[in-house]
Amino acid sequence: MNITDIRVRKLLHDGRLRAIVSVTLDNEVAIHDIKVIEGPQRLFVAMPSRREENGSFRDVVHPISPDARHTLEEGVLDAYEQQVQQSEVYEETGGMM
Repeated sequence: MNITDIRVRKLLHDGRLRAIVSVTLDNEVAIHDIKVIEGPQRLFVAMPSRREENGSFRDVVHPISPDARHTLEEGVLDAYEQQVQQSEVYEETGGMM
């Protein structure tokens, strides 16, 4: 699995949800609606999910191996941090970059 693109679609500042991200694998498969969430100890990545009839949530797509999960989480969180930094610079310069 090669991550060929990560796009932070939306940055959020209120609540625990911090970003919505899309990831492209091998320039062939896109995964949308990956969430960056602020947990009690750290940021974490939540995969796209849907609500089951009993009210619980089930991931629609997820990494199988711990290595794949680590690679995906690290890439998403790095892209999120870069986007936050760019956003801060943009705001500090009054929208001029």
